Amino acid sequence: MKLDVAIVNAFVTQTQDGQSVGGNPAGVVLNADELSHAQKLSIAKQVGLSETAFVSQSDVADFKLDFFTPTRQIAHCGHATIATFNLLASRGLVPQENTSKETIDGIRAVSITNGSAFMAQLAPSYQALPEYQARVLSSLNLTSEEVSDEAILVNTGNSFLLVGVKDKQTLADISPDYDLIQTISEALDLIGYYVFSLDTHLESSAATSRMFGPRYGILEEAATGMAAGPLACYLYDQKKINQSSFIIEQGYAMKVPSPSLLNAELVLEEGEIKSLSVGGKAKVSSWFSVNA
Repeated sequence: MKLDVAIVNAFVTQTQDGQSVGGNPAGVVLNADELSHAQKLSIAKQVGLSETAFVSQSDVADFKLDFFTPTRQIAHCGHATIATFNLLASRGLVPQENTSKETIDGIRAVSITNGSAFMAQLAPSYQALPEYQARVLSSLNLTSEEVSDEAILVNTGNSFLLVGVKDKQTLADISPDYDLIQTISEALDLIGYYVFSLDTHLESSAATSRMFGPRYGILEEAATGMAAGPLACYLYDQKKINQSSFIIEQGYAMKVPSPSLLNAELVLEEGEIKSLSVGGKAKVSSWFSVNA
């Protein structure tokens, strides 16, 4: 059986002439109700991207989304969610601004605003990890003089290790030890590392970042919505940047740059983060067929 797969770049940036560039590509398969777990995994391997989303009907939300890397199913994926809902909205399949997705980990709210899709995340939790600091630096081939923030685990639905470095050149020069990153990620049940600097490429951005997730078959990717949320929370709670909206850059330092912009919106009550959403724009880059 042949199936059509859309390749959709999520979190694209806009050039001055209005063109959409960069972003993180995800596969999107619509009408996936009849596909088995094994078929979805096979399709994700054929697509070969960090994540592929499969859309089917839901009894408890507006849509059911299953996310697969080339090696396994995962509970959530930020850029694949943004890619999927931008595609659904462009085809007239999302009739209202506020919608929802069912995943293997529960129901999450999604909204469509001014041509961008936003997905909800949970209020953050933090875990300092001083006992891991030396190993984390070793895994990134960094010295203590090159970091500005000690490693901290932040969870808004998935766990990421945040590591701050002094400037964007240090960020670009990182040479990861993927085996050690994977070992630490397995020990701490991480999706991956989100390394960042406040020395940004664009004046409007709060931070620029790189994401390493070898545990899930992702050496590096251009935009990670589930990681931008934890970083925005960290900037607000720990770095005391007193704002509720953050633009996070990603993809600028990849070997083949794919500049991406992720928008994080915090929901605050009396100065405390109660929830948040991360979103951005997306663009279909191609369609192709795979064997189910």
